[in-house]
Amino acid sequence: MKKINVITLGCSKNTVDSEHLMAQLEASGYRVVADSDRTDAKVVVINTCGFIGDAKQESIELILQAAELKKAGKIEELFVIGCLSERYADELRAELPEVDDFFGVKDWEGIVRRLGGEYRTACETDRVQTTPKHYAYLKIGEGCNWKCGYCAIPIIRGEHRSVPMEALLEEAQKLVQGGVKELMVIAQDTTYYGLDLYGRRRLADLLRALCRIEGLEWIRLHYAYPTAFPDEVIEVMREEPKICKYLDIPFQHISDNQLQAMKRRHTKAEAEALIRKLRTAMPDLTLRTTMLVGYPGETEQDFEELMAFVREVRFERLGVFAYSEEEGTYSATELEDDVPEEVKQQRVERLMRLQADLSRENNRRRVGRAERVVIDSRQGDYYVARSQYDSPEVDQEILIPATGKRLFRGRFYTVRITDASEYDLYGEVI
Repeated sequence: MKKINVITLGCSKNTVDSEHLMAQLEASGYRVVADSDRTDAKVVVINTCGFIGDAKQESIELILQAAELKKAGKIEELFVIGCLSERYADELRAELPEVDDFFGVKDWEGIVRRLGGEYRTACETDRVQTTPKHYAYLKIGEGCNWKCGYCAIPIIRGEHRSVPMEALLEEAQKLVQGGVKELMVIAQDTTYYGLDLYGRRRLADLLRALCRIEGLEWIRLHYAYPTAFPDEVIEVMREEPKICKYLDIPFQHISDNQLQAMKRRHTKAEAEALIRKLRTAMPDLTLRTTMLVGYPGETEQDFEELMAFVREVRFERLGVFAYSEEEGTYSATELEDDVPEEVKQQRVERLMRLQADLSRENNRRRVGRAERVVIDSRQGDYYVARSQYDSPEVDQEILIPATGKRLFRGRFYTVRITDASEYDLYGEVI
């Protein structure tokens, strides 16, 4: 059987796409490996990211490396799929004749057939899991309708399209039967789920249905747009013990001037009201957010307003990006990139220094608490664990000395927090 190496770059949504593709290829009789550097796979498929400059550069560099391997005869066929080839297929074809073919983000059937397989609709809820066995991502929708000024996702992936609920529940059930204990629910905007299929937002209904799956322990919600956040989602998060008290909700900025320029469709007052509502309903909620600094027109006053907002809200998790132009977006075509690069980087650093202080203070408040954790791995002298307040790969970890009782990956334990730093906690099993 021909072995195919599927290499995935970019976000967790790309991970899900690759896992579905690998299942289709396995159903056609191929052997598949994920992100392997072994040279015995004669076919390489690279699932690219084309969202921001650094990610595009990483994708291009990996394609070039694979092209060199093909020239050297170490691989026989090379295919590029995903966001980068969706946006730049014609340019890439001209520059990279070593690549056998390019496919975008909507043509999974095309790549399967090009590889000599048969696309099977009966396998659409099957996946070859590439994450650790105990957790997986569940992508509930594709594309986005918001069209924020800086974002290329609608250009790349189109308008929002929800996955039918029965398909998601079938997919989730299969994952749990395979050993998954934790599901990260993802989409470009999870709160938009259902509007296109059912005429109303049905994320709360989906979450309640997922909670009924026996064997599933944690459900975690990522990428919720703040505008028109459904009250029923707050209710189900508060009521259902399987749903982690964790919400990833990218606010991007808080200055009304910047929100309007970014076409964010909400105001500072509305964002603050939503945060109050969430924390009133769930006092122990962990809020994760991202901020974008250096957007066209951002003044020092706008940035200071953002700093004050972060100080007041005390987000448990926060990431910062410096603005960069993405061709085809509103901000790239209509606005002048007028904030100097050094100012952008200074603002990133200032905001991250503030967040480091807040994170240290937030963590120290957890010292002495008993928390339920899942073991992700063992690294050196420590087991690496997470509580319900932390998502894998992007958030902090709880380090448990690997002495005494043996702990097992994917199992849950009760741990007392003994110490804290800016971005890590330490604990011992009770």
